[in-house]
Amino acid sequence: MKVRKIGIVSRCDQADALNMVRSIFDHFRSEVEVVTGPKTSEAIGIKGTNVMPVEEMRDAGVEIIVSVGGDGTVLRNISKMEDPLPILGVNMGTLGFLVDVNPEDAIGSIGNVLNGFTYNERSRLAVSLNGEPLPPATNEVVLITARPAKILTFKIFVDDCEFEDMRADGVVFATPTGSTAYAMSAGGPIIDPRVDAALIVPIAPFKLSSRPTVVPADSVIKVEITIPGKEAVVVIDGQHNYTVSEHDVVTLTKAKYPARFVNTSITDFYEKVQSKLR
Repeated sequence: MKVRKIGIVSRCDQADALNMVRSIFDHFRSEVEVVTGPKTSEAIGIKGTNVMPVEEMRDAGVEIIVSVGGDGTVLRNISKMEDPLPILGVNMGTLGFLVDVNPEDAIGSIGNVLNGFTYNERSRLAVSLNGEPLPPATNEVVLITARPAKILTFKIFVDDCEFEDMRADGVVFATPTGSTAYAMSAGGPIIDPRVDAALIVPIAPFKLSSRPTVVPADSVIKVEITIPGKEAVVVIDGQHNYTVSEHDVVTLTKAKYPARFVNTSITDFYEKVQSKLR
């Protein structure tokens, strides 16, 4: 079935990205209805009724979102949607592990997608702080010290069983999608996104037995800061920061709605690992 309505979001501080948005908009507006985000539309001078926040696009009938930028642009816009729309990423960044399409291939790739597409689903982490919901994570949730060179002490529980009483610079809780991001840099394994799991990776732990661990995706993971007077920061996908202190509890489990990525000719996970991480 042909796509009838698409959304476009982009970085607004990069001229190349905005020029790409303009090219996409001009090329396809006669073929499909094109909706743009407010900041994107303002940056390229688009006015009209088809301007709306990304979180409203599903209700407006948008079928896919074209994200122009890097991985951060993708993560930022996914975090705004409770039930994320399928995303096609045009890479205007550097590594771009979540953005499959090169700028020179953008028009052709989008044209192909408009004739019909499939997508893959990636599990996300639902996050709460002291019972209050925070934005879900597509890549990872990172707990780090709020003061450089200060070690944290915290307890981790998995399904109400104590997993670790840990002293470390912090810890990364990652999805399989995020296993190729911060978690990999911290020494964690690469996990195929088809594996329904979550990853716990200590950052510079103070004992040799603290190792990266893979747990079932629907595990309930709880983290509690245990040293008085120490503050830490919870960072979700590098986009959202929250300060936590003694007795605060961060809870993570599998989110109700997954992230969705449009399949392209280079969607294969192992091809990406070979081309982008070697």
